[in-house]
Amino acid sequence: MAEYRKLGRTSSQRKALLRNQVTNLLYHGSITTTTTKAKEIRRIAEKLITLAIQEKDNYETVEVTVKVPRKDKNGNRVKEEKDGKKVTVYDEVTKTIKKDKPSRLAARRKMLAVFTPITEVPADGVKKRSLSKKVDLPAKMFDEIAPKYESRKGGYTRIVKVGPRKGDGAEVAIIELV
Repeated sequence: MAEYRKLGRTSSQRKALLRNQVTNLLYHGSITTTTTKAKEIRRIAEKLITLAIQEKDNYETVEVTVKVPRKDKNGNRVKEEKDGKKVTVYDEVTKTIKKDKPSRLAARRKMLAVFTPITEVPADGVKKRSLSKKVDLPAKMFDEIAPKYESRKGGYTRIVKVGPRKGDGAEVAIIELV
């Protein structure tokens, strides 16, 4: 007997499908798919959530000095002339950052191996490219999802069967985070 469902696809197609669906499940909270796909998605998602819970508080805070360009009231960089060239003026700012310990960094990399990149686009569509931003899904896992399930021993997802799909009669289910 196989250890996983093949879903009628080649290994690369299956891996891409599952990565995409797990990413969307953890980003949106619930997705609608076939029952067999939902059962495979559950296996991967629950392992990632468990990993996030284990490494949730495994970081240290560090103060770092960073050079930040000085800006005027319009948000443009301030430039001054040095040796006949216009040069941007920088200020040194002290910031506090979270530095991952080695095991949390390894967990973050395992998550990144599964997740597909997500870009948030503004709803109105104006200045689509300049206002869109990339989502750090491992940070969301550590900061939002892991604290939510910290006291839970397992069973982070729920599969609710909806019924047969109209086109091909495949059993459809909603998989959601509990």
